Amino acid sequence: MSIEPTIRRATSEEAEACHEILWASVTDLGARHGTPLDGTAADWWASGEPVHRFLAAHAAEWWVAVEPDGSLVGYARSIERGGLFELTEFFVLPTAQSRGVGRALIERAFPVGRGDVRSIIATTDVRALTRYYGAGTAVRFPILTLVGAPETPGIADHLTPDRIDLGSEVDRHALREIDRWILQYPRGDDELRWVSEDREGYLYRRNGEEIGFAFVGERGSGPIAALDPADLPDILLHVETRARALGVERLDFQVPAPNEVATRHLLSRGFRLDPWVNLLMSDRPFGRFDRLIAFGPPLFL
Repeated sequence: MSIEPTIRRATSEEAEACHEILWASVTDLGARHGTPLDGTAADWWASGEPVHRFLAAHAAEWWVAVEPDGSLVGYARSIERGGLFELTEFFVLPTAQSRGVGRALIERAFPVGRGDVRSIIATTDVRALTRYYGAGTAVRFPILTLVGAPETPGIADHLTPDRIDLGSEVDRHALREIDRWILQYPRGDDELRWVSEDREGYLYRRNGEEIGFAFVGERGSGPIAALDPADLPDILLHVETRARALGVERLDFQVPAPNEVATRHLLSRGFRLDPWVNLLMSDRPFGRFDRLIAFGPPLFL
């Protein structure tokens, strides 16, 4: 008789082992869907380690499935931002599926009833989608990945990009208010400090009034937001300019499908739609996603 994996809370030392499960699961999905992904687990870890270290340190829930020999075969993790409860990762090795592991993990990492809004940026794996519908969420819209080589288009004269100073209560307040208007749940200071360590952050002002913000760095872009979607093209031109100055050769944007202004702008700039598409799922509609570009890589908003 086979012994089922043990489900227990993860430890900080297991961040890289969990990442290897993610890599194995996502590359298997890509191969099955005809969208193979480049690189190795080590390559992905080198570029994504800061994100996974942050999620490990700030997880609301983080559970692993462990075989009797001590090897990990699955994990699930979530974060909580005020009342926004997000399942950031849920992966089980292909060889360990259909053994009840997925159900046990998601019940612990994403318990029903927790959070004012419960959301997931999901892959199109139908097995995982079945679990997510069972957890009370539904697909709201796709999240598109737009990819291109940044150029130096400059910025509009009427837009003033100011580097974010997290020591300034004025800047922190502006970020919170923009987030509250668009996402409904402002990011905490710890999250903003972490993003600022890895990416340049800018507040955009017109006539002294804050109209949006953006983060961009060598490892990725986002979050990016504008109070008025009409301001997104000018903000994205500045982001593209900064990415080029930083030496970024491939710039990715995680664009919610309702954000038609950003999508059309980026396509007109020569960016292309990547075949890989994610899905925003939630237990109820929320937010103004026609003026938001999510954090990349697409693990959380």
